[in-house]
Amino acid sequence: MGIDFFLAAEGVHLMDENPGGVLTIEELSAYLKIPKSTLYKLVREGKIPSQKVGRHWRFRKMAIDRWLDETRVQQSNSEADR
Repeated sequence: MGIDFFLAAEGVHLMDENPGGVLTIEELSAYLKIPKSTLYKLVREGKIPSQKVGRHWRFRKMAIDRWLDETRVQQSNSEADR
């Protein structure tokens, strides 16, 4: 089962036809499986790639996937330093 199945079960639908799609805070929360409050904190601290459009935050899926990969590499490097 893919991520699309789980997001659909949560009532969230990604833009499947556009791999560079833009996610809302609700979609990203479901995609990352973390609370919206945590996302708002990451945005406030500048730790996650985001863009504000009017009063709403938007996230490019490709940028989020790249951020996840970079974060994973940084974490594995810091664990290796211990």
